[in-house]
Amino acid sequence: MGQHHHSDKPWRVRVDDADGTPFGAGVLLDERHVLTCAHVVRDAGAAPGGSAAGLRITSVACRPEWTRTARVAPRSWVQKNDTQRGDVALLRLDEPADCGTRTTLWRVPLSAGGVSAYGFPQASRTLGMGADAELAGSGGREGEWGLLNQVRPRGPWIEPGYSGAGVAVSEGEFKGRVIGIVVADFVDGDAHAAWMLPTETIQAYLPQIEPYTDGVRTNDLGPSAGKWPDDVLGDSLRLALTQELTRLLDGRWAGAVVVGTGGPTGAGGSWLVRLVRTADPAARAGLSDAEIAGAPGDTVLGLGAIDAAYDARDRSVEDVQGYLTERFGLPGGDDRDIVRQLLRRRPPACLVVGGVDRAEDPGELVRRLLGPLAARARTRGLRLALGFEDRPPPGMPYEVSLDAERLTATVRGGVTGGVTAEAAEAAVGQLAAEEDAAARLQAASGWMFFGAPRLPVAAAPRLRVRTAVARGAGPDPELAAIHLHATAARAEVARFAKELGLMTATLEDLRKALEVHRVRAARYFGDEDLALGELYAPAARDLQTPPIDLTAARKRVRRYIDEVNRRIEEGEWRGEG
Repeated sequence: MGQHHHSDKPWRVRVDDADGTPFGAGVLLDERHVLTCAHVVRDAGAAPGGSAAGLRITSVACRPEWTRTARVAPRSWVQKNDTQRGDVALLRLDEPADCGTRTTLWRVPLSAGGVSAYGFPQASRTLGMGADAELAGSGGREGEWGLLNQVRPRGPWIEPGYSGAGVAVSEGEFKGRVIGIVVADFVDGDAHAAWMLPTETIQAYLPQIEPYTDGVRTNDLGPSAGKWPDDVLGDSLRLALTQELTRLLDGRWAGAVVVGTGGPTGAGGSWLVRLVRTADPAARAGLSDAEIAGAPGDTVLGLGAIDAAYDARDRSVEDVQGYLTERFGLPGGDDRDIVRQLLRRRPPACLVVGGVDRAEDPGELVRRLLGPLAARARTRGLRLALGFEDRPPPGMPYEVSLDAERLTATVRGGVTGGVTAEAAEAAVGQLAAEEDAAARLQAASGWMFFGAPRLPVAAAPRLRVRTAVARGAGPDPELAAIHLHATAARAEVARFAKELGLMTATLEDLRKALEVHRVRAARYFGDEDLALGELYAPAARDLQTPPIDLTAARKRVRRYIDEVNRRIEEGEWRGEG
């Protein structure tokens, strides 16, 4: 008997009907079990109660090639027709496959990254063919499938015959690891997409595959199983808080948001826990389409929108660090190493940490990990939501604050009044537009300068929350406070924009002045004047290399201009002397 050989991906198998006709792909978990799509088994006639007693599994990675008959394992069939849900089956081989393969299904972030799948399309039904794809987050508001986008427009793409194929990461920390299976494809002219069922969702449907899984779960903030409590969004405050945080975490915004949860984040009724569950691949399996579709607008995150969520209550700094490094497959190290690795991760992560002020040592957790992450979150593209049962500590850096506290305002000792809900909403709307413009200005030029003004904390999200609450309560003096706070915040944003605008204008003036005198010097002294070159080079460098210190740059530009003028006035130029 010849020696057995297999490729570096020995888990790749083909799923055929009882007559040997290919219908799809599968993942060989061990010598007895194969994971595939329920619809592949159904189409091959081997579904429970189907026309065929079983089907055939053939290895395409082993030499010599082997084939075994198989059938659906007990309680291992999940089929939900015409939905983006389920569609998974666990098969048991009638005889063991003697190749020694044992495959691990990994729980990993789904937000982005390159992956590949190996299926059996019409053009290569027996040998198979690989296809590259890009993880693209949620496959739909109501479903539990992750979206895959085509990478190479003219390359092989996922089509019938790929269903059940293992989705393997092709780059980064989890390279080579299987993270789910292909469940469907989509082709409409030049538009190509596909969907995958991630490991955590598969495990929620088939708990018996737990021995074949690894990696920490997405959501350690609260339970993934069970229905939502009916009253989570039962009042205007929790609804408004949920909607604001959804807009921040499900869009292009980046930065740190501190969230006043008003209670333990580990409680099943917490609005923050509920929101995290809407993005949790494991929780999606336990929620019906009706529950998700019937939720108010901006209260449901896309599948996988949150890469990691953790409850820090009673946990040490090392506990939180350990969860994050394992979740993202990071090498770890000391405090600075871990912060640097998280900030440099691509794509930037979306993190939720609850119960920060109830950690084993809240001050140390903020000082060593969360504070440094929050300070650089915006510039690095990180989305960081930090839950506090009380208030965040003084000096905690953040871009947005959301909490349940009412606003108050007094003018000359008296409470302001007479502001309508419409007027308050208009003031907050103007503020939001100006804060957005200031954020764009910061992104365009704020990072360039040493000593640049700090972008003010965005006040509009919190004021929108308070407006929604005050509006629903009838006449409310808080509306006047909202209007006053919005006006004050607009003034602060205007000061920021003015200061940064002046810095930008000063930089342009210095660059123009330096260039004018460079041209002037070249006309009088040529381009090779070493003495002037020694003055020009550091001045030019100071005006181009961030962070730009305008005070230092101004001195060097002035020194160069003065020397050019002096030499011209004293006749030290070609043609005189």
